[in-house]
Amino acid sequence: MQDNWWKINSEIRIDTPFLAVYEDRIQSNIERLIESVNGETQKLRPHIKTHKIGEILDLFKTYSINKIKCATIAEAELAAIHEIQDVLLAYQPVGVKKERWISLIQKYPNTSFSTIGDNLDSAKALNKIAKENDLKLTVYLDLNTGMNRTGISIHKDWSALIYEILELENLHFAGIHIYDGHLKGYAEERIAAASNSFFSINERIETIEQKLGYELKIVAGGSNTFPFYATQKNVECSPGTFVFWDSNYQIHLPEQNFEPALVIVGTIVSKPTNATFCIDIGYKAVASENPIDKRLVILNDENLIPTSHSEEHLIIENKGKNEYAIGDTIYAQPYHVCPTCALYDSVQVVNAAHQICDQWQVVARSRKINI
Repeated sequence: MQDNWWKINSEIRIDTPFLAVYEDRIQSNIERLIESVNGETQKLRPHIKTHKIGEILDLFKTYSINKIKCATIAEAELAAIHEIQDVLLAYQPVGVKKERWISLIQKYPNTSFSTIGDNLDSAKALNKIAKENDLKLTVYLDLNTGMNRTGISIHKDWSALIYEILELENLHFAGIHIYDGHLKGYAEERIAAASNSFFSINERIETIEQKLGYELKIVAGGSNTFPFYATQKNVECSPGTFVFWDSNYQIHLPEQNFEPALVIVGTIVSKPTNATFCIDIGYKAVASENPIDKRLVILNDENLIPTSHSEEHLIIENKGKNEYAIGDTIYAQPYHVCPTCALYDSVQVVNAAHQICDQWQVVARSRKINI
């Protein structure tokens, strides 16, 4: 990996902490994603929860990626604003979300929207509101292959639920949605576990297709199982973290050839002892759901070790010989980039010359844009 790829030499001064994103590396990661599916961009439906940024959606389009997956109404609306053709909300609309979903579809008629469901009552509720608004809604069945978060278990008679959904006149049944983020371990282990579930599911889907007379779509996987689904026919793959990558996946998904494209930039604000200093990357600047050794990696120096964390402060123990002064800049790679990005209103764009050249708004970090 290039030494000090993260260092910013720009004369533009930005108050810390801030997020820096490296445009050439983002483009490189998109190109590597496309290479992974042998150039078949129709197989790609990247999840946008990682970045929530319109300019990255525009980048997708320049690479002929015209489908996305999202988790919130705001993300779906951002995609529609940026004229993404096909938007899947991978979050079952319940309660007020149903009304917002209808409003979104009505406001952006040039975008093809779809969503998921995992039970008949929710499907009936969607059918009812669709009928009231003279719409036909596209839905996928959400299957639970072991994550036990959402979805109907693959060990239940999920094909019977499909036939019940097909009876609902204002719903169009499009196919199957699978997210198997629970699969961990070595690449061979993840691929074996994903394939065991997938091939049994696919066999039943083929039987259903024969009865329906049309081909069902399969939207499957995230980053953990992307290498498997990338090789399967008629499957849309939905990785998201590839855009920025992070230290978690760099450690645990070494077979995937993406490179880090985002860092948190902070400042040393105090030196309470000779061996420790404090930087301004607190809870509010980096995702902190994990233990302190799995929140960030300091890029300046491998001997700088996080030891204590609070809302606005991070204490670093200097176990090396390099000296650091108050006011020095610190660069850190987040362990979990998706919720880290959601903590910021904007990101600073760094070009190949290590200059800050633009600022992008993280528009869909908001729960609401217009709808």
